Amino acid sequence: MTDYTETAPARLATRLAFLVAGFAMACCAPLFPFIKANVGADEGQFGLLLLCLGLGSIVAMPVTGVIAARRGARLMILCGGFGLIAMLPLLALVNTPIGLGVTLFVFGASIGTLDVAMNVHGAEVEGREGRPLMSNFHAQFSIGSLVGAAMVTVLLSVGVPIPLTALIGAVLAGGAMLHTRTRLLSVSGNDPEPFAAPRGVVLLLAALAAITFLVEGAVLDWGALLVIERDLSTAKNAGIGYILFSVAMVIARLGGDRIIRGLGEFRVLIAGGMITICGVALILLADAQVAAFAGFVLIGLGAANLVPIFFSAAGRQTIMPAGLAIASVTTTGYAGVLLGPALIGFTADATSLPSAFWLVAALMAAVPLTAQIVVRK
Repeated sequence: MTDYTETAPARLATRLAFLVAGFAMACCAPLFPFIKANVGADEGQFGLLLLCLGLGSIVAMPVTGVIAARRGARLMILCGGFGLIAMLPLLALVNTPIGLGVTLFVFGASIGTLDVAMNVHGAEVEGREGRPLMSNFHAQFSIGSLVGAAMVTVLLSVGVPIPLTALIGAVLAGGAMLHTRTRLLSVSGNDPEPFAAPRGVVLLLAALAAITFLVEGAVLDWGALLVIERDLSTAKNAGIGYILFSVAMVIARLGGDRIIRGLGEFRVLIAGGMITICGVALILLADAQVAAFAGFVLIGLGAANLVPIFFSAAGRQTIMPAGLAIASVTTTGYAGVLLGPALIGFTADATSLPSAFWLVAALMAAVPLTAQIVVRK
């Protein structure tokens, strides 16, 4: 029996980093209406301000990949994690649009930095242990998201002031980051090229990640509207679909590493892609609310372990340094989250929302069709 004692601290640190990333991001969501009111922005102005968050992430991700490839992920995990913690209370305090834009940019850059670095670190730990670990790491992100959103919602509902609520979130995240500080691996790269555009299998992995994140973004931003449009749910209950999707994804990721060990990455990619497609199709074809909500569960179960496999593959390929490859996959995937829902909106406007979701299902077919290439050593 293999002894994993030596890498146990680094494994724990990686899980905590993923947990903090999901927790800090989710803490913001319930606060955004209050943040918007603080700066007196209308919907259009606030939408532009939120672009600063995405811009910060996209700028930071490639830079983080370069630094992580040269110096290892430890420094960047700490910078990203503590950056999130510092910015979270500030988001609740700024009262000018310019100040909010700057804070959101730094918050987004911290998210992007931590996102890339923790995946690089996770791939390194996974490589040292020689077994699948990435699904469980990503499960911690999902758990952090659920806990963060629930905690802030509860605190606000019982009347805790907004700045204090944000500070509580920052303190809890800070405690977790302090536990990671001495447990992270100290790994230096081999002075790789300063920048490299994704190529070969990395380009494919980046595209597949974008498609998978697009599916997740579609469920988040458009899923409730879809079931309402199809007269399968009232507006009051439509959000249940996303809750079921999130819970299914957490459960599937918690057991994902064992599933991947048992079935192999190839079979998981085939099954995951097909289950996701079936979930989308079920929502589009269902004539009852229960069946439609079952579709959300299938999407969560099917998509849960796809992205972890893409990151694992990016970490072990040899065409590019692992840090740069993972940065490419992360950045492209994040673009899918940012741009995908907008593209669905444009498609729905030109055709219909169900037609846009059929297109999403068709794109997801790329995952099982290219599975053999992804798992090729």
